[in-house]
Amino acid sequence: MTESNSNTSGPRYLQVDVFAEHAGGGNPLGVVFAADAWSEADMQRFAAWTNLVETTFVLPPRDTRASYRLRIFTPTREIPFAGHPTIGSAHAALETGRVVPHDGGLLQECGAGLLPIRVEGDGTARRLYVQAPAARVLREGSDEPLLRSVLGDTRLGALAPAFVEGGRRWWVAEFADEASLRGWKPDHAAILALARADDCLGLCCFARTREAGAGRDESRPYDVVVRAFPAGVGIVEDPASGAANGLIAAYIAQREPEGALARGYRVSQGREMGHDATIDIRIDGGAAVWVGGRSHTVIDGTIRTRPF
Repeated sequence: MTESNSNTSGPRYLQVDVFAEHAGGGNPLGVVFAADAWSEADMQRFAAWTNLVETTFVLPPRDTRASYRLRIFTPTREIPFAGHPTIGSAHAALETGRVVPHDGGLLQECGAGLLPIRVEGDGTARRLYVQAPAARVLREGSDEPLLRSVLGDTRLGALAPAFVEGGRRWWVAEFADEASLRGWKPDHAAILALARADDCLGLCCFARTREAGAGRDESRPYDVVVRAFPAGVGIVEDPASGAANGLIAAYIAQREPEGALARGYRVSQGREMGHDATIDIRIDGGAAVWVGGRSHTVIDGTIRTRPF
């Protein structure tokens, strides 16, 4: 990968809309190229200034097998992996010509290791899929006092709530139906207490649509609704979360290996926040979970000064 920038006044900066069929519906991401000379403190200050859910830095790989190395920052801390920064950064790297796919894919080096990314299509029709880190259930059931204080008397779905780890750690809860999840008014202080107690991101919730059991249908807008509340990193609600969706998919595949969603499905997320993200889930052989979708470059410019 070449890190040179034809504009020598500073690193190149792209702002990308991730997991959206049309620009403006997904999750914004800042992507910085050619900031190799920046310190970790510089990167953190810049991520705090952008005030986006995440800002990433695309760097030369340390592992010769990798297409590039990615560092991911929230406004307050660096994190090893997240889905929407991975997809958006791969989109930006391809869009700017920094990398080219080999055998239909890329290999990202990050804090969670080497992650393969599938590249399908070109230009505005391009879809990217990242293989989520392997997931495992740490605890299961709704008897946790702090979890009960979050969920209250909410009517839950078929699967019990679970504490799941895979690149990130989340509590996962299935709601009984789409309407109850879309209309839910969570206690954000209670979610923060849960996140702090278990040193995790927080709570991600999902609900199946009425048509979700009818078999995979590409023409149907979505099969599952997701809402994610990563209070553990200071975010009230995430409009499109790849990591949360990867863990939800892994949990469904493990608990329902012959179920209607066990090979993949489409997710709607973010409408409660004024967004309209679309996330595609593919599950290979009941084990490997791929999270993907489309991205759109909204801003392409140059950083003219090192952060503050």
